Amino acid sequence: MFPIRDHNPSGRTPYVTYGLILANVAIFFLYSGMLPSEAALNRFFMTWAIVPAEVSQGRGWITLVTSMFLHGGLMHLGGNMLFLWIFGDNLEDEMGHMRYLGFYLASGVGAGLIHVLAAPGSAIPTVGASGAIAGVMGGYLLLFPRARVDILVILVIFFKIFPVPAWLMLGLWFVFQFFGGIGADPDAGGVAYWAHAGGFVIGFVLCLPLLWRLGGVAFWMRTHGSPPHPQATYRVSKTRIPKVPRRR
Repeated sequence: MFPIRDHNPSGRTPYVTYGLILANVAIFFLYSGMLPSEAALNRFFMTWAIVPAEVSQGRGWITLVTSMFLHGGLMHLGGNMLFLWIFGDNLEDEMGHMRYLGFYLASGVGAGLIHVLAAPGSAIPTVGASGAIAGVMGGYLLLFPRARVDILVILVIFFKIFPVPAWLMLGLWFVFQFFGGIGADPDAGGVAYWAHAGGFVIGFVLCLPLLWRLGGVAFWMRTHGSPPHPQATYRVSKTRIPKVPRRR
């Protein structure tokens, strides 16, 4: 389930969101030459990624920030930047540029601390902007629950784009992260589910004062589920896989 875009254009240019995307992409390509060398990449990540065991002992606090700008591969980077591009501009529009930057960094640091609390003895380095972006998604859910989001649903060979309310798409995403965290071993590495779920909750809570200033739940009527611009038309090319008739 991948978001394509939302029907909720912002009123100002999201310079910070664009800057964060540019910074993440630029930093990735600066160290991407290490990717073929597992040893070199591991040394780099052990220095700049979150290592819960190190943070638990009072070392490497700077990695709560630096890890937000590191990614394990192009798919990891691309997925995170897609979510940031779709959901970040509207929060930046309502918060202002510098407050939004502070909100983003606070969500990322908070998500990193929750990951450390979930696996305090883990020596596995953790990288990615997903904790901070989860905070953006939590804030978006609070402020724009009725906005429409186009999502691409992939089920084996079935591809379909649906417009759904933001509360449904983001709510399901949070549920998946929460139950993923319950079922996973935090010391085994892999997806940092608790960082995702924690960042989401942090972003949601940090946006509560903003929602109050904007008028509370009455603000939700600003985006009432109908797109303020024409629906997008998506063209999907036909598959080249031949159809095989069923034998009787």
